[in-house]
Amino acid sequence: MESTVIQPAFAADKVSLFKVITSKDEIVIGMTDDELARLEGNNAGGIAKMLVAKGSMSVWQYAVRKAPTGDLEQAPLRQVGLIASESLRVEPYASPLKIVPIGDGKK
Repeated sequence: MESTVIQPAFAADKVSLFKVITSKDEIVIGMTDDELARLEGNNAGGIAKMLVAKGSMSVWQYAVRKAPTGDLEQAPLRQVGLIASESLRVEPYASPLKIVPIGDGKK
């Protein structure tokens, strides 16, 4: 199975969040504008098309954490692999929290 790896981005890159839903669970992933620009469709549909075409891809999983200031924020948790599946759905995810860029996630 061929795999596409989405590389970590520089801190200045804006991150868009998406919810990936399967029959078992759901996770939130983040992709930079640069990563999205390389996909056909530049949106959730582009991610779905990439998964169908390549079979799998690596992305950053995002989760809520507490910032040093005490505020909640969406931050990169770990890199995960997504595998194409019939029960998979990808949709935009809107968060009222600050979104931490991928390069800043380990602070």
